[in-house]
Amino acid sequence: MDKILEGLVSSSHPLSLKRVIVRKVVESAEHWLDEAQCEAMFDLTTRLILEGQDPFQRQVGHQVLEAYARYHRPEFESFFNKTFVLGLLQQGYHSLDRKDVAILDYIHNGLKLIMSCPSVLDLFSLLQVEVLRMVCERPEPQLCARLSDLLTDFVQCIPKGKLSITFCQQLVRTIGHFQCMSTQEKELREYVSQVTKVSNLLQNIWKAEPSTLLPSLQEVFASISSTDASFEPSVALASLVQHIPLQMITVLIRSLTTDPNVKDASMTQALCRMIDWLSWPLAQHVDIWVIALLKGLAAVQKFTILIDVTLLKIELVFNRLWFPLVRPGALAVLSHMLLSFQHSPEAFHLIVPHVVNLVHSFKSDGLPSSTAFLVQLTELIHCMMYHYSGFPDLYEPILEAIKDFPKPSEEKIKLILSQSAWTSQSNSLASCLSRLSGKSETGKTGLINLGNTCYMNSVIQALFMATDFRRQVLSLNLNGCNSLMKKLQHLFAFLAHTQREAYAPRIFFEASRPPWFTPRSQQDCSEYLRFLLDRLHEEERILKIQSSHKPSESLGCSETSLREVANKAAVLTETPCTSDGEKTLIEKMFGGKLRTHICCLNCRSTSQKVEAFTDLSLAFCPSSSMEDLSFQDLASSPSTQDDGLMQASVPGPSKEPGVCNPSTAASACDSAVNERMVDSPDEFCCTEDTSVSNDSSKTLANKDVPQKTGGETTPSVTDLLNYFLAPEILTGDNQYYCENCASLQNAEKTMQITEEPEYLILTLLRFSYDQKYHVRRKILDNVSLPLVLELPVKRTTSFSPLSESWSLDVDFTDISENLAKKLKPSGTEESCSPKLVPYLLSSVVVHSGVSSESGHYYSYARNITGTESSYQMCHQPETLALASSHSHLLGRDSPSAVVEQDLESKEMSKEWFLFNDSRVTFTSFQSVQKITSRFPKDTAYVLLYKKQNSTNGLNGNNSTTGLWVNGDPPLQKELMDAITKDNKLYLQEQELNARARALQAASASCSFRPNGFDDNDPPGSCGPTGGGGGGGFNTVGRLVF
Repeated sequence: MDKILEGLVSSSHPLSLKRVIVRKVVESAEHWLDEAQCEAMFDLTTRLILEGQDPFQRQVGHQVLEAYARYHRPEFESFFNKTFVLGLLQQGYHSLDRKDVAILDYIHNGLKLIMSCPSVLDLFSLLQVEVLRMVCERPEPQLCARLSDLLTDFVQCIPKGKLSITFCQQLVRTIGHFQCMSTQEKELREYVSQVTKVSNLLQNIWKAEPSTLLPSLQEVFASISSTDASFEPSVALASLVQHIPLQMITVLIRSLTTDPNVKDASMTQALCRMIDWLSWPLAQHVDIWVIALLKGLAAVQKFTILIDVTLLKIELVFNRLWFPLVRPGALAVLSHMLLSFQHSPEAFHLIVPHVVNLVHSFKSDGLPSSTAFLVQLTELIHCMMYHYSGFPDLYEPILEAIKDFPKPSEEKIKLILSQSAWTSQSNSLASCLSRLSGKSETGKTGLINLGNTCYMNSVIQALFMATDFRRQVLSLNLNGCNSLMKKLQHLFAFLAHTQREAYAPRIFFEASRPPWFTPRSQQDCSEYLRFLLDRLHEEERILKIQSSHKPSESLGCSETSLREVANKAAVLTETPCTSDGEKTLIEKMFGGKLRTHICCLNCRSTSQKVEAFTDLSLAFCPSSSMEDLSFQDLASSPSTQDDGLMQASVPGPSKEPGVCNPSTAASACDSAVNERMVDSPDEFCCTEDTSVSNDSSKTLANKDVPQKTGGETTPSVTDLLNYFLAPEILTGDNQYYCENCASLQNAEKTMQITEEPEYLILTLLRFSYDQKYHVRRKILDNVSLPLVLELPVKRTTSFSPLSESWSLDVDFTDISENLAKKLKPSGTEESCSPKLVPYLLSSVVVHSGVSSESGHYYSYARNITGTESSYQMCHQPETLALASSHSHLLGRDSPSAVVEQDLESKEMSKEWFLFNDSRVTFTSFQSVQKITSRFPKDTAYVLLYKKQNSTNGLNGNNSTTGLWVNGDPPLQKELMDAITKDNKLYLQEQELNARARALQAASASCSFRPNGFDDNDPPGSCGPTGGGGGGGFNTVGRLVF
């Protein structure tokens, strides 16, 4: 029968005839044959299968062999023996090489035919050895795939015990040597299919024998971390990633990143090659493992590797976005790499030139998947342009290309950036070593306490959070200058862009510290704020004058020191600023004007004066408990400074006995507090023909002051401001000298705000001097802080002030008149009522302590811009309406309380921040309101309110022009370079610290605490003993004033 079959397949008969005859031969297999005939038939069919010249011969061989082996199984078992199979595997078959896939296919089919025979066990044992040998010979993908098919069907052939680990390791190495030279789609698909079969085999082995998994993964890492230039592991290793349980990520990544035997060069190679795996189609979870390794390296602070790999591979990852199969993973990795690379724009700028083409291409195809992808990509791009503003030439084309896609909110962008940075806590893997010392989850930067400098830190943070002011400072072109404004710009830029958890403002502190402030001793934050604003104002004013005399010189090139500024100011002619173009930045942001009007009750002549202010000092309403105190009348003497600046107070309404405003220098405070200021004739110019009502006999009503009766009603800032603006009668020792009468006369004094500031600064006068006991006391009364404040402004068009000057503040100190002498006006109603200008609370500086000699400052703040509409959303005409000079105060049943609650409920839970030196945390307005009730010694001291519906001239440079992408202006190159340099230095410092800890095997966390104590003390503290009023402190030299 074998001779007939052999002649048939080699004959020239028609193929149809051959098929009929072959069918007859297959049917004859049922008949009995002796052993020799069976063996001859097996030899022939084997030869046809392995050496058939055409597919027909090979097909005939398979059909006949299968039929005869089924009906003559003992004979086939004798033929397909251990020796025969071993010969095929080690020597091949005649002219067929032993590595030919046909041999493995033949053995695979043979095992199926004798599966039920006892001798198959011997074959299994043989194959367990032979498959290991074959894998060690690094078979080609096709042969390895056929071997995987065989082992998948016959798991008994897989090596057991220790040999199984070796087999898996060798199989991993084999995959690492796979290559596909063809670029044809058919061949590529076949190659991917072959690799998938091999990886599936490994997955099955890992499931059956879990002990093989970790050694296999170690082999994977050994392959991809190899620095041998002659060997480049195959991207096919990516096919294994999807089979690694995700639960092992934390353990494996921690093991890799903390292994001291893994050198940086090896880790860099491994990470680069893992990123290359993103090119592998169908592989799942590659992006997850890549991102996990990136995070793991960040957790152990190996920033050098992260920087090198990001710069090397960012363009490759971006290019993978063009391919649909790998796009989701590539986008995830690209997003993480860009968002975490926050110390420099270098990585982002590498892909910027390619963004527009990609966006245009995906917009043109119109596929839903493309649109969804572009939405994610544009969000990423907006985040990066926000973080690295200042490159309009690069970003303009991108903004134009993505203008039709939604832009994420600024809050969302900040949240994304804060959570993605290498130095972010949330960026570390769970249970990954110690916490990295980086920015808090707020994304805000703290200020290191340099030794009782909390008074400066709290003020600087409040100013930084004054968004419009910060943007104006950052937008100034101050290259080449050494002014205080330049140093403030430098500080603001670092607060916005540094990677550090907290920044040490040493240079700014030395430049801005008032000369009379003793270093390393506590000072008054309000006094510091006034000094700072005055310095900034004076510097800019002098530079403008110099610029007008020397047009060729740059406005920002002066290196004038503080003393030089003062000396020049002393000889300059007074040039009050009137128009916005002439105003300094401080005037534009914080400057307002207050008109004081005095009417002689005898002759009805009036005098008036307009003064500029940067803050208003609000005294507390008198109470019966205060009247019995033997405090002497307090007022500060006027002291005219350079260019007509008034450092002194102006006669104002009678305030609480013993309350003083800390507006003068500490060295002059003690002598000033006991002096009385008497109005001099030249301070107010009388005008005869300005008459008021002649009915001087009208009964004047007492000012309506909220009393603390029974329920101890808490006064509000509204009450204090009403008390500040309320009219008063000047009588007795406080009589007014009328030039018209040429004698002291009773007079009525009223004050009106004629020009409101963009930022209203209010200082609550909490410190009083007790002459009897010679101590400075702190008024611990709680004050309600309205979120919305309406300031009555009486703008005048016809009034021309006869005297006008810039003042650091308007401090209306007490003149020791009791409440009965501060009366309502009788007949001075004017035709027009003040306009109520709405303000929103921006920041609160809190003083913690029971005495002015010691304590601690910290601040609450939030971002508010002039374009926010939260006020309009809840505004009602009667909301927090402040009394004008001729109207009654709000009653306690005002509907403003309801509106306040509505506004509070609409606040975002993370809109407010608590700045406590190095620590920055999220908080809420409720916490701000309740701070004194929860901590009685912690009281609001300085308040910043932001005027609503104002633009401050910023719209000309807003994001619509593409210049101010994140709302903040672009930084000067010099400043950006300095920040980038410092960020890189910081990352290197962290890496060195991490390596030192690893060498010492220390498990303690590394927290950034240069002070040693300022971060972990109670909220109201400035040192180890807290702010409790001197416990443990040496109070000498630590006076707040």
